[in-house]
Amino acid sequence: MSSIPKQTRCNVIPCMRYRDAPAAIDWLCTTFGFEATLVVPNEDGSIAHAQLSFGNSMIMLGSVFDTEFGRLMKQPSEIGQFNTQSSYLVVNDADKVYARVKEARGEILLDIKDEDYGGRGFTCRDPEGHIWSIGTYDPAD
Repeated sequence: MSSIPKQTRCNVIPCMRYRDAPAAIDWLCTTFGFEATLVVPNEDGSIAHAQLSFGNSMIMLGSVFDTEFGRLMKQPSEIGQFNTQSSYLVVNDADKVYARVKEARGEILLDIKDEDYGGRGFTCRDPEGHIWSIGTYDPAD
């Protein structure tokens, strides 16, 4: 085992940006089941920093800002709805989350199905175009 990773709850944390971060936090929590554990708003209503937990994992997100770091990134809407990476959520019931995404008007990109390698899952876009895969396949098992 490498000595580089710190022995902590979550070692890989996707960091995301949203134009309407408060709405994204609400959608991610209501639709996917994230829990907002820390939300630091700015005076103008934008989000300086937020942490959303999902089981023993988390994501961090904030509003889109024109900063040195912000200029390194593009939103899906700025690059033809393409993404250069995505996140996979391991869930107990993919059909339940699929129904919630459809109800929340998320765009289904790859319909729900049983996978040859095990598990059941689907792929969708959130309201700002970020791609998410959700499934019951657990690569740690």
